[in-house]
Amino acid sequence: MEKAITKRDKHQVAQTSKDENPDRQPTSTQSVPTKSSDLRERLSALVLALRPRQWTKNLAVFVAIIFAQRLFDLASFERAILAFIAFCLASSSIYLLNDLLDIDRDRQHPVKRLRPLASGRLPISWAIAAMSVLILGCITLILFLFNIPIAPVNATIYADLGGANFLFALTVALYLMIMVLYSIRLKHIVLIDVFIIAGGFVLRIIAGAVVIPVSISPWLGMVTCLLSLFLALSKRRHELTLLQGEASQHRQILKEYSIPMLDQMITIVVAATVVAYSLYTVQSPTGHHRLILTVPLVLYGIFRYLYLVYMRMEGGSPEEILLRDRHMLGTVILCTILIITVLYILP
Repeated sequence: MEKAITKRDKHQVAQTSKDENPDRQPTSTQSVPTKSSDLRERLSALVLALRPRQWTKNLAVFVAIIFAQRLFDLASFERAILAFIAFCLASSSIYLLNDLLDIDRDRQHPVKRLRPLASGRLPISWAIAAMSVLILGCITLILFLFNIPIAPVNATIYADLGGANFLFALTVALYLMIMVLYSIRLKHIVLIDVFIIAGGFVLRIIAGAVVIPVSISPWLGMVTCLLSLFLALSKRRHELTLLQGEASQHRQILKEYSIPMLDQMITIVVAATVVAYSLYTVQSPTGHHRLILTVPLVLYGIFRYLYLVYMRMEGGSPEEILLRDRHMLGTVILCTILIITVLYILP
């Protein structure tokens, strides 16, 4: 009996000691990991909100340096890399702004409700602060470009328009202005919304050309615009298919579209894209007639994308299709290798 009382008393004394000295409680040591894990979760949510997968769109900046046969010029490549990073920062700031403006509608969307801001994993104050940092970082990179020399043979290109650095800064500013207007108003205007999306790709191509600087073929710009329209129209079609009768409740502009209408526009744009690219390979002064070898790969890539849109009901996120579908990724890699071979290796 004495032993039992002794054990009980010892247990009570130990419990009392823990209560009187909270610093010695095991639960108190868990407060630091909890705060640390909460910080990690918010940082992870912030990275996700920046949509790094969509940075693949900014690879359009490298189109000009590849087709202008300047890929292995160190100074040009360095300027193109900085231009790519600047567009990544600029586009991520727009993604955050768009999510902030659409936070209430995204919470009603079957997929977008899982986004960091809509789900509440990322505080609004963090998103606003991140936008400011991204814009400042973009401005810093643009200013740093002024210190990177331009090849003397190309230094006079665009000189009468203010020079390569000024034009690149102007292109990024124009991109930000148009995308802000898109997020606030233009995405609610039928057809204008898809043309604005396509315009974002065209501005990336232009930025990649002026930052080197090199002349860009109008045919190549047309191909970019048409291909971008194809991706934007496919995205609208995917939204209508996914949301069906509730589409206009999640995005009001969707009530102005119908699947048959989008199908007709997609058909027109696809045909025009193939024709424009084919003409670029044989008619453009900045092109190369042997690039016609890439036309079958371009056709296969477009047909594969159409298959995913119509048969797999995909197309909402082109960057995810590129990274997830092995056929699309393999086609893009093979086409890029063939283009580099034609332009840089073959005599």
